[in-house]
Amino acid sequence: MDVGVLGGTFDPIHDGHLAAAEAVIVHLGLAEVLFVPAGQPWLKTQLQSILPAEHRLAMVHLAIAGKPYFRLVTVEIDRPGPSYTVDTLSELQRQLGPEARLLFIMGWDSLNALPFWWAPHRLIELCRLVGVPRPGYPPPDLTTLEKAIPGIATNVILLDEPRVDISATDIRKRVAQGLPISGLVPAAVARYIAEHRLYLDK
Repeated sequence: MDVGVLGGTFDPIHDGHLAAAEAVIVHLGLAEVLFVPAGQPWLKTQLQSILPAEHRLAMVHLAIAGKPYFRLVTVEIDRPGPSYTVDTLSELQRQLGPEARLLFIMGWDSLNALPFWWAPHRLIELCRLVGVPRPGYPPPDLTTLEKAIPGIATNVILLDEPRVDISATDIRKRVAQGLPISGLVPAAVARYIAEHRLYLDK
């Protein structure tokens, strides 16, 4: 059973996240994709503040409602301290059992930066990597990545779609400026952001 894992702060979750997950399911025939909101992502903790987990969880729940092949998993939120992907994947493998094969979904930009992640050599032992396009970023240089993380070149699946130019940073800025975000996030998420007056101080 092949299971996709899509992590992120989801601050907020948007149509680009959903399109990437859909594309991976279609192209690779996965049983499901697990959406794993970050607790305290160690790479971002020093760079930006993120919404409390309750809001990010609520938005993911709304975004994937009615899609039985998508599932919200709170393993990182439930675990105290900084979030490391290797720990998350180890825990998911333990929960799902040995019959599950994990595929970790990441943007081309994140894949290129993988040598700077925590324990990248361990990461490629735990899962296969699926790289999806990020507009404005070049495809991963597998030759360079292989030099930094031996074995990665044969453990990566690169997709050339979807090419959805949406960023959470832009969404937060648009909300703060009073601009519409329809077409960028699911309607239920847009309503949640408005009702809870999120991102108005960004």
